[in-house]
Amino acid sequence: QLELVESGGGLVQPGGSLRLSCKASALGYYAIAWFRQAPGKEREGVSCIGGNDGSTLYANSVKGRFTISKDNAKNTVYLEMNNLKPEDTAVYYCAGDFTCGSWYHNAMEYWGKGTLVTVSS
Repeated sequence: QLELVESGGGLVQPGGSLRLSCKASALGYYAIAWFRQAPGKEREGVSCIGGNDGSTLYANSVKGRFTISKDNAKNTVYLEMNNLKPEDTAVYYCAGDFTCGSWYHNAMEYWGKGTLVTVSS
């Protein structure tokens, strides 16, 4: 059983930055992903980092603006978000599974409860 707790959400102006954290009970070789769900929209995958080789995946909408990374010693995965736009407003969830393959299907095994990011002036 993998437990995940997100933090770091908040209100930020357009063009600003935020760093989200996902604290895992034990990272091990789990792949960890970030998803988001905006009001009235379906949940979408944002990024994923592999457990074995640390390979990364990004949605086209965030490429070049968001960076996923992890600190195995702290059992924490980060999502650095830069040049934020109003359309990035959503509840952001971290999720874990054995590979990032599940990220493509929006079907990871373990989920956190989410943290709200609001981009507004």
